[in-house]
Amino acid sequence: MKLSPFLILFFMFILSAPANVLVRVHPFWGGEALQPGSIRYETAKGECFSISRVSYLVSEIALQRTDGSWVEQTNSVHWLDAEASRDSFELNTPSSGEFIALRFSIGLPPDLNHAKTGGTPAGSPLNPNVSGLHWSWQGEYIFMALEGQWRNPQGVLDGWSFHLARDANLTRIVLPVSLKPTATHGLQMDIDLDLGNLFRAPAPISFVDQGSSTHSREGDPIPSALTANLAGAFRVKRVTALTASESAAVHPQPIDLPTQYTPYVFQMSELFPMPELPRDNPLIQERVELGRKLFFDTNLSINGKQSCSTCHRESNGNAEPLRVSIGAEGSLVSTGSRNAMALNNLAWKNSFFWDGRSPSLRNQSLQPIQNPIEMHETLSNVVAKLSADSAYRKPFSLAFGSGKITPENISLALEQYLLTLVSFDSKWDRVLKGQAVLTSEEQSGFQLFSTEYDPRRQQYGADCFHCHGGILFQSQTFANNGLDATFTGPRQDKGRGAITGNAMADGKFAVPSLRNVEITGPYMHDGRFQTLEEVVEHYTTGLKRSATLDPNLAKHPDGGVPLSAEDKKALVAFLKTLTDFRYKTTDVTK
Repeated sequence: MKLSPFLILFFMFILSAPANVLVRVHPFWGGEALQPGSIRYETAKGECFSISRVSYLVSEIALQRTDGSWVEQTNSVHWLDAEASRDSFELNTPSSGEFIALRFSIGLPPDLNHAKTGGTPAGSPLNPNVSGLHWSWQGEYIFMALEGQWRNPQGVLDGWSFHLARDANLTRIVLPVSLKPTATHGLQMDIDLDLGNLFRAPAPISFVDQGSSTHSREGDPIPSALTANLAGAFRVKRVTALTASESAAVHPQPIDLPTQYTPYVFQMSELFPMPELPRDNPLIQERVELGRKLFFDTNLSINGKQSCSTCHRESNGNAEPLRVSIGAEGSLVSTGSRNAMALNNLAWKNSFFWDGRSPSLRNQSLQPIQNPIEMHETLSNVVAKLSADSAYRKPFSLAFGSGKITPENISLALEQYLLTLVSFDSKWDRVLKGQAVLTSEEQSGFQLFSTEYDPRRQQYGADCFHCHGGILFQSQTFANNGLDATFTGPRQDKGRGAITGNAMADGKFAVPSLRNVEITGPYMHDGRFQTLEEVVEHYTTGLKRSATLDPNLAKHPDGGVPLSAEDKKALVAFLKTLTDFRYKTTDVTK
């Protein structure tokens, strides 16, 4: 078909039209969103203060191509203000190609900084009525306005006001980013503005030492500190598609990597599938070692009596040997309702806790610290205790470019250590490699484990593989495995249903891995079964029906899959072949 000239021009326009990238900047402190007006932040000298205003001008925006050239944005002046909820601006980019860096300046170049304001468009950031950042008495602009209150040495709240301005303080920021615009949809680039870095590193700001206000006059130490700190205050957090179907992050950038580091060699079985390791927290030895140190440190608890390892003991396959966890303050004060899950092969998980409420290990790692029936500590207290411990200064400086001890960095280090807890050297693994042989009883147990119970088709297995199949012996799902018939009592646990608010998720819990199950008891989310024999008996005679019972169990006869005493013993024998040899006292493969 021959196209008319109009249609040809139309398609040429579509193919060459610029793609929009929405840049959204999120001010935060210590991994948490900024809380305006709250006296919750501290300078490096421990001066408490609030931040009520964060307002600034962005200009000279450009994107760098892979060949090193820069694509400048035209009319690229934007005003961002936290209080006014102005947190974003748009980039117009070519619809093809790849960009590796974003460049922008905080402030205005001299020609705009000294330009007359008469005739400025009504909606322009350069209009004094729009941003309120024009110094009308000087004919220049405030580049960044930071304001709030601070508690002076007498304990009285005073105001503070930092106005960064003047040509010499125009500050250029260059951020690495992986950006591939397309003509089919827009992208969103999320940038974090870490106000903690802005006040602390590399040039710490003190109200007592440097003053509580500045108008950026020559020789004033505050603007010098602000401009020195600005470069490390911004980082690209992620790039996502604006369409719902393409909302996954695109090449997130590593968080706060040090200048020099040693890559950690992630060890796993060649039989395992590749895990989706966090791309914004690439494994490095320095961060793994810091995470290990934190994992075993009792200072993470309120009274110095409990560490992560207290409830996740290595001798028990990094699981809790008690039925339910007891918190740092003892059984009379802080007994939980759930058994602590085993921490093995977490790199292959995409949600955490029995109810799946945490989407990442970094998120999960901070929750027990703050839980009142677990470690019952605040993150601010943890940061204070670690900051006062000289033994942590070097590890944090080696693990993070900023060297800062923050909740985010604590969580990133713990995440890395937890990711390295990989289990893949059991008798079963050696059997698969031809290095060991199952006994006849273990082989019978495996056949039962991996065979469906379907008398109509003359299948009489134990039907375990539906929920615990594959080399990892786990799934990413949540299931009701028939422990209870109802979930509405005051002491009954709704599990996943309590998180989603959906009654059809009541009684469902994460399906755990069966690797090392021989040593990770007690079993189930509430530790109700002490032995593997009790677990097997539950699936043969103890299943309770309910509206949310897993279909793979609901199809079985009342009570469960009928197994003989010999079958039950064989099944337990096979499950014991899944124990990693590092947890065994003797290395027996026959």
